[in-house]
Amino acid sequence: MKTLPIVDHPTKARPFVADTERTHWHDQALWFVRSKRDKQAASVPEWEYLRSLASQIKTETIANLGDYLTEFERNATALGATVHWAADADEHNAIVLKILRDHETLRIVKSKSMLTEECGLNHFLEDNGIEVVDTDLGERIVQLRNETPSHIVLPAIHIRKEEVGDTFHEHLGTDEGASDPQYLTEAARQHLRDKFLAGEVGITGVNFAIAETGGFVVCTNEGNADLGVSLPRVHIACMGIEKLVPRFQDLSVFIRLLARSATGQPITTYTSHFHGPRDPNSELHIVLVDNGRSRLRNSNEFREALHCIRCGACMNTCPVYRRSGGHSYSATVPGPIGSVLSPTRDSSRYKSLPYACSLCGSCSDVCPVKIPLHHQLLAWRKELVGENLLPYSKRLSMKAASILFRSPRLFSMAGWVGRKSLKILPHWATHNRLNTWTVARELPEPPRESFRHWYAENRKR
Repeated sequence: MKTLPIVDHPTKARPFVADTERTHWHDQALWFVRSKRDKQAASVPEWEYLRSLASQIKTETIANLGDYLTEFERNATALGATVHWAADADEHNAIVLKILRDHETLRIVKSKSMLTEECGLNHFLEDNGIEVVDTDLGERIVQLRNETPSHIVLPAIHIRKEEVGDTFHEHLGTDEGASDPQYLTEAARQHLRDKFLAGEVGITGVNFAIAETGGFVVCTNEGNADLGVSLPRVHIACMGIEKLVPRFQDLSVFIRLLARSATGQPITTYTSHFHGPRDPNSELHIVLVDNGRSRLRNSNEFREALHCIRCGACMNTCPVYRRSGGHSYSATVPGPIGSVLSPTRDSSRYKSLPYACSLCGSCSDVCPVKIPLHHQLLAWRKELVGENLLPYSKRLSMKAASILFRSPRLFSMAGWVGRKSLKILPHWATHNRLNTWTVARELPEPPRESFRHWYAENRKR
């Protein structure tokens, strides 16, 4: 089995952070989406009630997951769908490949699906001689660039329009230097229209599945999922087992929360419901994937992470994600929720991600299903220490800090030394390769007196 490299978030983030212009507009673009979310939330008087209700529904679902999955399979099968069960990514990919080979398929069209990204489906199918075309515009852009999505809702948010123009010029034959969004979008539309017509099987993800009905919902803004599964005779829907909701009436709660949290829209442009194959000559295959979700369900500390509806709101608000970019996480799902989910799969590889967080709590504030993300990230730090995965340098510095903070006299003396030293030491003595914290930061001006001294003086008055 291939050993994957350890992810060091600060190192991976450095090139992105060094590009000041890109970092700035990436930050501003995501904050713009976050601001739209806030306006939409404020426009719904019962917003906090909906969040609480969604959290309760998800808690109920996860607690009774086995029963609801069985109910979903029974009802989906009654509608004419074929339900497959996959324990992990390899089994998921093998199931999809078998369906494609059974139909002698060499070309598929696929809508945006983070589960298939998680399972590495694209590369797996391409290695087996099958052409895969991502039909979401952002996904298609990163696919042509041989990159991975940097955001679960806005996959190409890290790419400038001029770079998109260069990519389209190389792969689609657009005019050199063209960067007008309308022109580029039209070029992509014409390119993808040919792919839709040539597609033999359509693959989609699943936003929500309803145990009570056996149906599922796919939410898009471009209509690519609808077109991708309307023309081919075979539709394969790939779904993580946590995407269930118990009842059809529960769906309305999540539909009201999803788009408002993700992009600041009242609702996605297309909210498509699928209940079995569309006609007797069509096939609908639903692949239910575990891939570590059952293990996460058994964790008292991190179980609530399964509530996630993949809206991306935590990424749009996270000050670390906005300034370091999604690729710095080297994970299918980046940002705060990804920093919780990734270590559950491989704590050794993703041990740096729970520290890519200021613990400001903004992610928890915007989460539509009220996952306590910053608490979970703090809990992961404790877990990593318990697993002896914290670097020796950090363990040593924490020991020193513990001694310092437990001794008022020592703390006061260290503050005095620090204030005096910063006034007289040259810049190179404090900003060098031994002090990685100062690589992209300046130290503050030392105060004239400590808070302890100021407080003592002012208390006398």
